[in-house]
Amino acid sequence: MSQPDVDCVLDIRAELGECPVWSPRENALYWIDIYAGRLNRFDPSSGANRVWTLPEPIGSFALCEDGGVLLALKSGLARYDLASGALNLLASPEPDLPGNRLNDGRCDFQGRFWVGSMADPVQPSRAMGSLYRFGADHRCVPACDGLFVANGLAFSPDGRTLYHSDSYAPVRTIWAWDLDADDGAITNRRVFVDTHGMPGRPDGGAVDADGCYWTAANDGWEIVRFTPKGEVDRRIALPVAKPSMLAFGGPRLDTIYVTSIRPAAVEGQPQAGSLFAVHAGVTGVMEPLFKG
Repeated sequence: MSQPDVDCVLDIRAELGECPVWSPRENALYWIDIYAGRLNRFDPSSGANRVWTLPEPIGSFALCEDGGVLLALKSGLARYDLASGALNLLASPEPDLPGNRLNDGRCDFQGRFWVGSMADPVQPSRAMGSLYRFGADHRCVPACDGLFVANGLAFSPDGRTLYHSDSYAPVRTIWAWDLDADDGAITNRRVFVDTHGMPGRPDGGAVDADGCYWTAANDGWEIVRFTPKGEVDRRIALPVAKPSMLAFGGPRLDTIYVTSIRPAAVEGQPQAGSLFAVHAGVTGVMEPLFKG
């Protein structure tokens, strides 16, 4: 299969670009710059990028049914009003771990927000990260622990499988779980893909309409598509070493938007930290909104 077109649609040099989320209501892409504490809204039709500066680092977010935004900040989960800037802290899942922060997150099809945590910086001697489920009752329920860098959250199109990864270099594994849609319980954890021997580490992920899981290969210069059986199906080269996450967007959900990281040394990748659009002929699944 030929290499698809890859366009730099926003040349912005983000320090740690992450969490692209397509809004069909606005025909726009929201995304973040983690350490800069910036929530962005990119309009593909005009090329304009609006920025909301937050008081602390942000690991991920979800758009809400009522038009607000649920933020996964360093201090916890908070509701944010884009118009007024009002910020309301709802839950702090790890008050006893001040060195941790929330990282990758995403809603399931029932509107529950799943989010992982990590020590920052990572502690090689101890896996301090966990995975949580946060619902309309504003309770943060632990779902899994023993992670170094919780990442790669995504859900199969039928909502019955949860995927997540650990990006820590010695681990670099993607897992799958059975998900009970009614109560949110996850069971039957198994290795979906062990990426040792492959370029890069599994960072943010997404699932397309065919049920294939995509990962951004951080330090691998590519995004990779895996079949539901965990077999490599497609690899798409990128002009940056550190793609961080991807999302399907556009009116037909057939554009893959990819965020990236700008490392200290950028030789050979002047567009590192920018936002890219990949036209691969693949359709995604609409991103669920947070119900709560």
